[in-house]
Amino acid sequence: MKISDNTSVSMPMRNLIAISVAIAVGTMAFFKIQERINNLETRATLFEADLVKNADQTPIDQEQFMLLEFIAGQVESMSEDLENMSHNKVNIKRLQADMDKALTDIESLKDKVRQNGH
Repeated sequence: MKISDNTSVSMPMRNLIAISVAIAVGTMAFFKIQERINNLETRATLFEADLVKNADQTPIDQEQFMLLEFIAGQVESMSEDLENMSHNKVNIKRLQADMDKALTDIESLKDKVRQNGH
């Protein structure tokens, strides 16, 4: 059997189409698998970066974050108390002004009683 560039091959068209379809499906499957591998590698890289970032946080840092949250809660509570006290301050000033007026009125009444001789 001699094979050259002039050798003719006879093949049914059905087989030629089947071979072409098989090559197309194989190529498509290869690229789909390649895409899936790339996605997984990207996810692994991102996961590793997050893991390294979280590993840099020592337990001391985490404890400090918890303390900061606790202190922030206390500061909020103190702010509310302080705001309530500011309303009390206004009331106290008003009561002091009223007491000063009452004391002056009482003194003027005492002076009138003394002037009348009783």
